[in-house]
Amino acid sequence: MSLRYAVWSFISATLGILAICEVTTLVGHPLLIGSFGASAVLLFGATDSPLAQPRNLVGGHLVSATVAVVVVALFGSSPVTMAIGVGLAIFVMNMTHTTHPPGGATALIGVQGAAGPSFILLPVLAGALILLATAIFTNNVVYHRSYPKHWL
Repeated sequence: MSLRYAVWSFISATLGILAICEVTTLVGHPLLIGSFGASAVLLFGATDSPLAQPRNLVGGHLVSATVAVVVVALFGSSPVTMAIGVGLAIFVMNMTHTTHPPGGATALIGVQGAAGPSFILLPVLAGALILLATAIFTNNVVYHRSYPKHWL
């Protein structure tokens, strides 16, 4: 890992999280969840990883958010359902080829917070798309990076 790569990872991740915060201010709805910090590590610090590619980023978060909403609707929020939510999110991400490790945190956040259906769009989809747009820009504006490696 070169110093140049590490510095650009720092700048890019900072911009990605700030972008989510700025859009939050504009729309008046919180869009930042903890799992986006982990996504930033992949998108800006491990850009070549299959787990950082757009299908995995967006699909993994959406699958996990959907699992969380379904688990809450059927069984509520408890330590057992939080554990089931994370395990089921991993299962569904594996089956749909959308594995994105921060998706496990998205499922946990959703079940722990007893999320309703709106959780899927705001904050999950909106935040993931903001991070993706930032990653596409910052990882292609410099000559030493290229992102994504593949879309699907």
